[in-house]
Amino acid sequence: MKHLLILAYDFPPYISVGGLRPYNWFKYLKEYGVEPVVITRQWSNNYGNGLDYVAPGSEKKTRVEHSSYGTILYTPYRPTWSNRLLLKHGKNKYKLLRKTLTAFGEIKQFLWIAGPKKELYREAKRYMKTNPVDVIITTADPFVLFFYAKKLSREFNVPWIADYRDPWSQDKDFQINRLFYVWNKKLEKKIVSTSSSIITVSEFIEHKLHEYFPSRNVHILPNGYDPEVIDTIAELPQSTNRLTISFVGTIYEWHPWKSFLDVFSDFAEEKGAGQVQLNFYGINNPSEVQEYLKRLPVVTQESVGIFPKMPNMDLLQRLAGENVMLLFNYYSFMGTKIFDYIGTKRKILLCYANDEQALKLKEEHYTISEVEGMSKQLQVDLIRETNSGVIADNAIHLKQLLNDLHREFSEKGKIECHSTGVENYSRKIQVKKLAEIVKGL
Repeated sequence: MKHLLILAYDFPPYISVGGLRPYNWFKYLKEYGVEPVVITRQWSNNYGNGLDYVAPGSEKKTRVEHSSYGTILYTPYRPTWSNRLLLKHGKNKYKLLRKTLTAFGEIKQFLWIAGPKKELYREAKRYMKTNPVDVIITTADPFVLFFYAKKLSREFNVPWIADYRDPWSQDKDFQINRLFYVWNKKLEKKIVSTSSSIITVSEFIEHKLHEYFPSRNVHILPNGYDPEVIDTIAELPQSTNRLTISFVGTIYEWHPWKSFLDVFSDFAEEKGAGQVQLNFYGINNPSEVQEYLKRLPVVTQESVGIFPKMPNMDLLQRLAGENVMLLFNYYSFMGTKIFDYIGTKRKILLCYANDEQALKLKEEHYTISEVEGMSKQLQVDLIRETNSGVIADNAIHLKQLLNDLHREFSEKGKIECHSTGVENYSRKIQVKKLAEIVKGL
């Protein structure tokens, strides 16, 4: 059996779409002849929001957990000075100082083993001195993990795999400052060129990677849904007494959430109190959403619920009892959320395919450089392929779709979803492909 060392910063109990990908590797690899060992950081999850990402770990020593799936090593974590200021004083104080400290830390961590993520490298090095490891895989971001994998690969003569969940220097966030972009581009090429294999989540990122590594074969292992979790909840009945629409996870700056709330508010007022419910789960900007809701009628405020992050199984069980899953357009990027949505077999409502206000937000805030000749509506394509939802072209069309959904719910007491072919997007299938790549090295 091959021994695979997985470096993953995001990993349960921290709840993120980035953490679910390596978790499912850990969960299923052993079935395909690969023994996984995960090295991650400790997560205290005391805040129930984005602050958990920078909060200190729970212990000062590495905690080791063994299970039938494999081994997990949770390393200590101490926040940077910048993030300690954030935790103590909030996001509105010391902005310039925190930004400066963060920029310095981003550069420093690639010059030597420094910064809060260094414990993953140190623990991996300690582990590899006394335990067999045949292959290293690291999933990013944070992309400093690629730097760690390169060093460990050289020190122990072990091949490593670079897993891109997102672009690195090709992301527009890295291109705001020209020098920072050039430096990261040089780093990326130098580090990733030493990998034995490159994998990613979509054809779009594969295409972007070929701009830097034209001769490399990039394997595409899409994100998907956890089949065991979905099988557990898929047959649960919708159990709401009003039409419920639910959104899960991060709201990005290019998401037209204010437009959606405006249309939903008109809709809720027309239908009256107690007829519809909009639920937000684990969003990153609850205060901003709550502040915007104060401008809207009372019936709208009473029809919107905002809930903290919760374990994935608890969340999916909750969603299974509801009616419609709200999805904002990611355009050239698929994301992960859509796979859990199609797995629950609840109808997806996507906003928007071609809305003027939404496209302005995209132009201002979208961080991914798109590729000519490739689809800029990946989620739309998948929804149509699987017959898993409806697509609001714009705000006017959204109002029509909400009325259609409410009519169906009034008549049937539920919203039907006649999706097909969703089993092709099981994470287990993708893990089998990963195991084959590992065995081939």
